[in-house]
Amino acid sequence: MVAVGIDLGTTYSCVAVWRNGTVEVIANEQGNRTTPSYVAFTETERLIGEEARNQAAFNPLNTVFGAKRLIGRRYDDIGVQMDLRHWPFQISNVNGKPMILVTHKKETKSFAPEEISGTVLLRMKEIAEKYLGVTVDKAVITVPAYFNDSQRQATRTAGTIAGLEVLRITNEPTAAALAYGLDRKGDQNVLIYDLGGGTFDVSVLTINGTFYEVKSTAGNTRLGGEDFDNRLVAYFAEDFRKKYHKDITRNAKALRRLKTAAERAKRFLTSYSEASVEVESLADGIDYQGKISRALFEELCSDLFRDTLDPVQKAITDAKLKKSDINNIILVGGSTRIPKIQVLLREFFDGKNLTTSLNPDEAVACGAAIQAAILNGQQHEKIQDLLLVDVVPLSLGVETARGMMFKVIEENTPIPCQRTKEITTLNDFQRSMTIEIFEGERSLTENNNLLGVIQLDGIPPAPRGVAKIDVTFDIDVNGILSVTAKDKSTENIKSITIKNECRLNQEDISKMIADAMVYKFEDIESKRRLEVRNQLESYIYEVKRTISEQREKLTEKEQEFMKEELKNALEWLEVNMDCLREEFERQLTEFMRKWARVLRKIYGQPWRHRAKRQRSENYEELQEYETATIEEILEN
Repeated sequence: MVAVGIDLGTTYSCVAVWRNGTVEVIANEQGNRTTPSYVAFTETERLIGEEARNQAAFNPLNTVFGAKRLIGRRYDDIGVQMDLRHWPFQISNVNGKPMILVTHKKETKSFAPEEISGTVLLRMKEIAEKYLGVTVDKAVITVPAYFNDSQRQATRTAGTIAGLEVLRITNEPTAAALAYGLDRKGDQNVLIYDLGGGTFDVSVLTINGTFYEVKSTAGNTRLGGEDFDNRLVAYFAEDFRKKYHKDITRNAKALRRLKTAAERAKRFLTSYSEASVEVESLADGIDYQGKISRALFEELCSDLFRDTLDPVQKAITDAKLKKSDINNIILVGGSTRIPKIQVLLREFFDGKNLTTSLNPDEAVACGAAIQAAILNGQQHEKIQDLLLVDVVPLSLGVETARGMMFKVIEENTPIPCQRTKEITTLNDFQRSMTIEIFEGERSLTENNNLLGVIQLDGIPPAPRGVAKIDVTFDIDVNGILSVTAKDKSTENIKSITIKNECRLNQEDISKMIADAMVYKFEDIESKRRLEVRNQLESYIYEVKRTISEQREKLTEKEQEFMKEELKNALEWLEVNMDCLREEFERQLTEFMRKWARVLRKIYGQPWRHRAKRQRSENYEELQEYETATIEEILEN
């Protein structure tokens, strides 16, 4: 039986097969090596691929595209709600699941996203069978690296609907790395930058001969060429309104025709500095002509382009590498043809050349075909020793004093793996210990996910910190976690096994990572607030000490004034322990202003430099602000 690799894309799909020691990308009947991921329903038939896309402008309400953005998601997902604004077809909420409503053969029918994707996969299966002349019943299907468990399972279901045995759901960047490294020798670190029609992924891999190790992944399952198209459509719709005073934002047919023209203009702008859009009888018989320059297009999408750089930095950081350690940056996905994307990425890597030797539309399907051949048992010297290594998606650890998360295994650690950490008792003469196991990226366990609990009894009574307990985390190739706690003095052992079904699904994992990024900024702000508060407190006590040591230089009235001021300052600080950073800054400036005359009498002008030395060297932004403030005070 033949096994193929299928890149099930948001806008286009591609199928490839491993034959005669090489990968062959299979073209459809029109001679195109990629097929639009469109499904259309008419009064008489169902259309898939090229035929569906060609009639979309005349039948927008019943032409479904972008189903990959719906698959495995809930209706109330914020991403789904945002996408609803751009789709002409109807989406209904059925028990929390988004269902696509169309009119087929004069009847309203409801389809799950898996069914639409299954229809596209069926089309790819038929294309492969016609080319190969044999039945194709096995496939490796690719998904974005950041797809959650629900989305992956839904994609597997779509394959089943298409009559395929899904050998594996594999990550798109990993598949692209397989295609890249097949005919290349030597060890290297590669970064896969995969920007497609609807999703964006970054993966860092280390290739050592036939050994492919994923170091880290990052990305956004809701960023891609579709979003760039929507910006163009909004621009041209507004241009049409200004010229002809007509709003077409609720005209599904007009928007579909404008979208087709906008997609064409976007592709044209990859090679030329200006593109024209011409749509005959766009609305109310009005012929529309518009122009857009590459510079304006880049400005319209500038924030989206820049948003792709944060995951790149995160992937490199998580891989514990520097930008200079990346040997090759491999571009995958049709949207990487956009010149501005390449410019931003080249600048990010300090002018390093980008690898564009792979066809960005076909690389993922080629890698999937290689993996399909391996899993199907095909023998060839090029692929027989290839090995892929997965990683731990979230950090694993135990709770320590004050609810802190003590990480035993960091995120993106290759599996299988085993790590041991030593912990100790928190109380004197403690005879038992409750060890709680968590996963997550937050510093406090209350914000992470509890996986299980080990109760270790029989610990010999001793002062706190004397007893030593080894906690061992072991993850096997199937992703099953086992945790063992061992008392070093008694050799007493307790263990727990945590299977995948007890853990977070990928949807929860993605949410927790996103939450960690949000709270990361809150944590930074909290640290800065404490720094300013400590700085204010140190300044008050330094002034108090100075006044005490140099009181002979002050009059009795001045001493009483400063004594009362310092008392009030310390009382204010005690009452306002948790106020905003800006309030601490304001108080610091106010105290400097009020006490400047007295302090100048003690030290004269040199106090300015003394005041500078009291400020935190770690907080440069505040340091500059305060320096200007105290100089202004002293000059006055």
